[in-house]
Amino acid sequence: MGELRTPAKVKIIVGILAKDAEAVEAVRETLRQKFGDEDLNLAPFPFTFTNYYKDEIGATPVRAFFSYEQLVDREEIVDIKLWTNDVELSIAEAAGTPGLRPVNLDPGYMTLGQFFLATTKDQRQRVYMQRGIFVEPTLYFQDGHFHAFDWTYRDYQSETYIKYLEQVRARLAYQHSTGRPYRLRNMSLRGA
Repeated sequence: MGELRTPAKVKIIVGILAKDAEAVEAVRETLRQKFGDEDLNLAPFPFTFTNYYKDEIGATPVRAFFSYEQLVDREEIVDIKLWTNDVELSIAEAAGTPGLRPVNLDPGYMTLGQFFLATTKDQRQRVYMQRGIFVEPTLYFQDGHFHAFDWTYRDYQSETYIKYLEQVRARLAYQHSTGRPYRLRNMSLRGA
């Protein structure tokens, strides 16, 4: 019989799709209040992979990513996804566009071996968690790099995303090995 163990805590990463950088900034503080100090961000850049979000977000959306220092238990992704859905609805209501999301929040979590996205939609590759939330293994880490599965969204296969997520993974590895946030790495060299 296998020994039961609690898995290592994971790093939360939130992808944001919005009409412009100002819309990303407008939701940033809300995310910081929920998740704490930011760890590594990817500044807004043009999202050109699909026009799927055109009716909700506009013809020229931007994508940004935020990761957070505080590590969490992976089961928390259910509450996190439900919370981000509520934030999306609040933003839509405030914008006078109920039913259309002017900001799309895509929370996920990273382990040292994989990156998972949370979703409300079932597909063959997704695993049901609870309360209507599934997780999808989106990327796996092997031979020093993240790699896509057959089902991985095209944008998550891009060099920009992979490079960013590999930098986040390096920070997660540092946290797991030292118990300290990455921003404090130089303090130990000064005799702290």
